[in-house]
Amino acid sequence: MNALLPPGQRESDTFHRFGQPRFAERFPSEPSGPSLTITGAVSRERHLVRALDGLSRVEQISDFHCVTTWSVRGLRWEGVRFAEFYARVVVPHAAPSPGATLVALYGQDGACTGMVLEDLLADDVLLADRLNGEPLSIDHGAPLRLVAPAHYGYKSVKHLSRIEFREPASGYRVSGLRFMDHPRARVVLEERGRSLPGWFLRFVYRPLIRTTASRFAKAAAKRQEGIGMTDGSAT
Repeated sequence: MNALLPPGQRESDTFHRFGQPRFAERFPSEPSGPSLTITGAVSRERHLVRALDGLSRVEQISDFHCVTTWSVRGLRWEGVRFAEFYARVVVPHAAPSPGATLVALYGQDGACTGMVLEDLLADDVLLADRLNGEPLSIDHGAPLRLVAPAHYGYKSVKHLSRIEFREPASGYRVSGLRFMDHPRARVVLEERGRSLPGWFLRFVYRPLIRTTASRFAKAAAKRQEGIGMTDGSAT
């Protein structure tokens, strides 16, 4: 089956809570209610308390490919297509500038990346609030996350809270080192980062998987233990 995976990817049985190590102990401040702020090069900034209300819901099965080379297959996401959100909410209510074709995406945990608007409008890009028949968990991006299957996982921002439209020349401040954030990060082309070839970055990232996954898992367990003690469920 590995021959069917994109270049350099290996199948994983676990969908890890994962990311840059400094985000391991960062969690959303508002974990319920999919609110979004639309800002940047727009005529009218908007804050949407229930961003998906009134839009057609869809379900899709797609694979998730982490830039560090692990992949999880057959995840069942539910939500709203970004293209519909853009056409029915962003354009009529925020009116982005025609030249605002770069979109910076911000999570409640402080993570930030960017995507080309053309890529966001692909049919398989979702604003997702459910995974495998259940409400999205904190581990996987509650209350709302982007899902962009054709791109490495760092483009699928967790705890999505702000969408900022920008002119391409303005750029955006990335969460980590700039070489780690490719403008498009398309999996099939192995665009793992800037400047360095994707095949080379495989060998940089792979040794980090085990320790990073462990760090994120321990932080999640610590958070859950704290919640248990607060609500009195701990003994």
